[in-house]
Amino acid sequence: LVMALCLLRKLPQLAARQHPGCLLPAMFCSTSSAGNDPDIVLSRRGCAGVIELNRPKALNALSLPMVRAMHPRLLDWEADPEVAVVLIKPAPGSGKAFCAGGDIRAIADDCVSARSAETGAGSGRAGGSLSRDFFREEYALNHAIGTYKKPYVAFIDGITMGGGVGLSVHGDYRVATERTVFAMPETNIGFFPDVGGGFFLPRLHAQIGVYLALTGHRLSGEDVKKCGIASHFVNSEQLAELEERLCGGEWLTKEDSFGTVSRLSELLQQFEACSSLDMRVPFSLNRHMADIERHFRHDTMPQVVASLSSDPSSWAAAQLETLRKMSPTSLRVTLRQLRLGMHLNLAGVLKMEYRISQRFMTNHDFVEGVRAALVERRQPVWRPASVEEVSDEAVDEYFAPLPPDRELQLDTKRV
Repeated sequence: LVMALCLLRKLPQLAARQHPGCLLPAMFCSTSSAGNDPDIVLSRRGCAGVIELNRPKALNALSLPMVRAMHPRLLDWEADPEVAVVLIKPAPGSGKAFCAGGDIRAIADDCVSARSAETGAGSGRAGGSLSRDFFREEYALNHAIGTYKKPYVAFIDGITMGGGVGLSVHGDYRVATERTVFAMPETNIGFFPDVGGGFFLPRLHAQIGVYLALTGHRLSGEDVKKCGIASHFVNSEQLAELEERLCGGEWLTKEDSFGTVSRLSELLQQFEACSSLDMRVPFSLNRHMADIERHFRHDTMPQVVASLSSDPSSWAAAQLETLRKMSPTSLRVTLRQLRLGMHLNLAGVLKMEYRISQRFMTNHDFVEGVRAALVERRQPVWRPASVEEVSDEAVDEYFAPLPPDRELQLDTKRV
């Protein structure tokens, strides 16, 4: 834990780097908030239900108690005629993050404890109770956000990774700022881009979502809007005023069967028009989009690697170097997840991802990746060591049904 905190202190330098595949340990921190401050603050302001993430020392990493506090309140607000919009944001003074991910360190520790307690560890049981409960309840929350019947606005001001993406990307409005840093770097710790990553990533333009998922490449500021992950861009100093106007309800009229018509898009566009966003400046990956499309369109990782290997450019060599640092099993499972997810709805993707998550709990690479990143500060030793060594049959096992009583259950009536 001390080492994890030391790594967190280096986050400003890490966030400033733009090369792909850089280790981002902040995503996996499990530190609690200092003192008696709650990790999550849920309140009513005017016509808005407001969620504030308040774990500054953990970069607002999402814990199971936070999920359990948030989900029922969202449902209550959905049924409350006095609530017209939900806003989720980092609490004032909560640091450099919207939400830097899930409490992966605690989950990895739970897996180790469960394996140690079980005779014949590694026999196929999916981790401990935390690893089952956290992903089941987190994914149910992601589904509730994706099917929410009222406007859901996320101020993704700061680091937004992993679990933080799940809290924002499935909502109606995702407001990026110049401080936003987006990434899904799970392959770097022997995991996969979950929280509905299999739904939204393959639906981004061309193969950019596949590229982001496999390499962990980070996007900053305006690029998050230009890529299509954020719906709007607003300068951070404008967020307080935007929040006041959201809560004040000036964007509401009374014309439809629900009692209100939203002019929320118009309000957000007004703020975006006053921001520093310059859409004339190309997306930072524009010059590589043809290369990304050519190399990352394949359906298997050996094909992706072979395609990059045949390209003599320095860019292709850099991507190969990045991919060699990632868990080969994670890469192969992730590519399969994205190809299948393109043809599933959000509920179908989350059910698939729950199966995958539980198989990763018994996988060597997950615990090894978290330990290497957070505890021992070294490069992980993956098993198997290359994508060519990961068989199709091994990948198939991650997608196989769980016992009926362990499958993810979602409220599909919400759709």
